[in-house]
Amino acid sequence: MLRRGYNVTVGSIPNGEIDFVARKNNEIFYYQVSETVLDEKTLERELKPFNKINDHYPKFLLTMNEFGKNDNFNGIKQLNILDWLLE
Repeated sequence: MLRRGYNVTVGSIPNGEIDFVARKNNEIFYYQVSETVLDEKTLERELKPFNKINDHYPKFLLTMNEFGKNDNFNGIKQLNILDWLLE
């Protein structure tokens, strides 16, 4: 993200955080990163911070999972992190 010219920070929200917030010009992207979200509790934990954000900027869940990649959870897109890094 830094090489692409984005300013990257950790996002603070009440009782939690967003792993990465990437900003460039008027664009904002939110990212949560987890090795896997195949366990339902892990998935819930990773999605929960997104529910506290009251805007319509893109939100992504990056995982090592091949199964479930490109899933969408109420507008939150799950991507395989290796695919994402190669974009």
